Amino acid sequence: MSSRHVVIHTDGACSGNPGPGGWGAVLAWNGQERELKGCEPHTTNNRMELTAAIAALEALKRPCVVDLHTDSEYLRRGITEWIHVWKRNGWRTADRKPVRNIDLWQQLDAALKRHEVHWHWLRGHAGHAINERADQLARQACAEASAAISRSPDGARRDRGGGDPKRAGR
Repeated sequence: MSSRHVVIHTDGACSGNPGPGGWGAVLAWNGQERELKGCEPHTTNNRMELTAAIAALEALKRPCVVDLHTDSEYLRRGITEWIHVWKRNGWRTADRKPVRNIDLWQQLDAALKRHEVHWHWLRGHAGHAINERADQLARQACAEASAAISRSPDGARRDRGGGDPKRAGR
């Protein structure tokens, strides 16, 4: 039985850094597509990039061969180069500082175990149609996070549940 091949495009967006943020992902296989998005009330662009990849990989119901496209060098280099050193150093950087976003890096590392993932960097906003769609989803989710904050009675930043990758696309 051969594994299903899935092409994934992910993106993250943040209004301020930190600030309200959103992530988007487009999964394509056998002529089908699925879109995912989510938001967080107080986050960073890097956290949204990581969350998009995690949510997309966790949405796959069975092991797959994945081509994951991102415009984030932080995500691509982190998972293909830096993570090996971090793990060897007890989740510390080369200069012995704690790895930022360790919770998400560990979650991504766990999500990768089920799949054969090939990472691809592409320039953002360069006319790649599916990547532009992932960007649009991330920006929509970011706007939803901003709107949720402005609607809260005391202006506090509250999670409206959109950031849970397990609820993505529902």
